[in-house]
Amino acid sequence: MIEDLITSLVIKNKKRIILLVMDGVGGLQVGGQTELEAANTPNLDSLASDSSCGLMTLVSEGITPGSGPGHLSLFGYNPLKYQIGRGILEALGVDLDVQQGDLAVRGNFATLENGVIKDRRAGRIPTEKNKVLVEIIQNNIRQIEDVKVLIQSGKEHRFAVIFRGPDLNEGLSDADPQQDNQPPVPAKALNPKARKSEHIINRFIEMVTELLAQEKPANTVLMRGYSNYPPINHFEERYGLNAAAVATYPMYRGLARLVGMKTLHGGETIESAFLAAQKNYSSYDFLFVHVKKTDSMGEDGNFIEKVHEIEKVDKALPILLEMNPDVLAITGDHSTPAKLAAHSWHPTPLLIHGPYAIADYARRFTEKECSRGILGNIHATELMPLLLANSLRLKKYGA
Repeated sequence: MIEDLITSLVIKNKKRIILLVMDGVGGLQVGGQTELEAANTPNLDSLASDSSCGLMTLVSEGITPGSGPGHLSLFGYNPLKYQIGRGILEALGVDLDVQQGDLAVRGNFATLENGVIKDRRAGRIPTEKNKVLVEIIQNNIRQIEDVKVLIQSGKEHRFAVIFRGPDLNEGLSDADPQQDNQPPVPAKALNPKARKSEHIINRFIEMVTELLAQEKPANTVLMRGYSNYPPINHFEERYGLNAAAVATYPMYRGLARLVGMKTLHGGETIESAFLAAQKNYSSYDFLFVHVKKTDSMGEDGNFIEKVHEIEKVDKALPILLEMNPDVLAITGDHSTPAKLAAHSWHPTPLLIHGPYAIADYARRFTEKECSRGILGNIHATELMPLLLANSLRLKKYGA
């Protein structure tokens, strides 16, 4: 109901919005400080002191969000209503032509030794090695029974696959033990309609493992995030915004494409991504800019490197500030504390900057300081209405 209300209140104007997502930016204390508290961030802190700040819960209290639900929440889509498998996001993100009826799946290259998965990410193999392996697979596995197989490289150990054929449904468990030093697990149908998908996925894993038997360290694959193409209304229909995304990693490009954003090439560095945003700023009403490595370092349990990645964002931030955006929001799609080396349920810090944002008591862009902010602890689906309001894109409700 609230989604329909927001759409009914939308008005168009010339004001522009930038949403900077520092993936997994929230943390936990190590040696008395979180990663944000330990980082030297003069630009973020100055901005926070002149912004409305708060914390955001991405799904619900105590629920740890994946990146898909986290970003959908940020974009204003209820993650409990739109339960979208990661496969469709990866496939769209690497520009595979996903059609109705296709089964899209996210894959990892992994290391299999003595009957156990020793490394679920195969040492984060270089993307160039990934491309070589994908070419080997595609040249040797073009079809399984009556199902066509289309595979495309992603970043490092990731890839995406489309299985195209009749009666393929998404109701499957992950063929992924979720932890290192565990035996492989097969995909299992969660309902009768997914039994054919179960057979095709497990046969694909068997065929790839045989094909890559002599490869090191990537000699098997894990499969998860199965999804058919979901029904979802686009960003412009919902908010009246001509939107684009600057994101390097396929999944986030896929998320943007799923909701109707145009995807822009931003290079491989934070600076190049911010420069791409600057170059395209005048062409769009809304720019989603994504930074990945803050999350990657958290997942690796590397506190120091996560601090360094936060500092890199801070150093490059003036590139975005030079544009003097009408509204600038900075936050994360979830927390990834290095202390946990995984996503967590903790709320993520948020700032909203613009001429109509009320500056509050926060003096740094940290978890504790943002908790003092005027926004309080909001649900992430409330972010888009706030950004629209701060850009004067919502008319009054009622008489």
